[in-house]
Amino acid sequence: MRDYDGTEYPDGDVESSRSFAAVPDGFARLWTPHRIAYIEAGPSRPSDECVFCTAPSLNDEQALIVHRGELAYVLLNLFPYNSGHLLIVPYRHVATYDQATTEEVAEIASMTQSAMRALSATSRPHGFNIGMNQGAVAGAGIAEHLHQHVVPRWASDANFLPIIAQTKAIPKLLGEARQELAEAWAD
Repeated sequence: MRDYDGTEYPDGDVESSRSFAAVPDGFARLWTPHRIAYIEAGPSRPSDECVFCTAPSLNDEQALIVHRGELAYVLLNLFPYNSGHLLIVPYRHVATYDQATTEEVAEIASMTQSAMRALSATSRPHGFNIGMNQGAVAGAGIAEHLHQHVVPRWASDANFLPIIAQTKAIPKLLGEARQELAEAWAD
């Protein structure tokens, strides 16, 4: 009998376990089925288009939009800190909070309250982080378009993975979270 690497084993000897399926190979696996969309889309190209300006032109499932208002909308963060990490975004392309109109600020605030209620109904978080990073130097990933983060938090949501492996475990798929939150949303 021959092993996968050509090693010959006389009759009666036990074959090496290296030829068995699913033998550990030293690699840890983090299953991320939602990432297949990026693979199937092919290589990304730099774009001058603002993702927050483009998102409202897509359907809610494609853009992960949870709720559409008159002046702003709510969508899931593609790179969440936790399951249910929401972004509240004005439709108008403005970079900072002081550039938002009084009406936009009021709708963003109202949507923040609704987001907290929807997250509480679907995920029962113990608390929330709510905030805006204004400018790249302040940590804004998309500094050109104002957006507010609403991040649900649980007492046990942090572990060693982000520190040791620079990996965040997200227990709920984005599509599932979007559907649950959209159904729980109440104005």
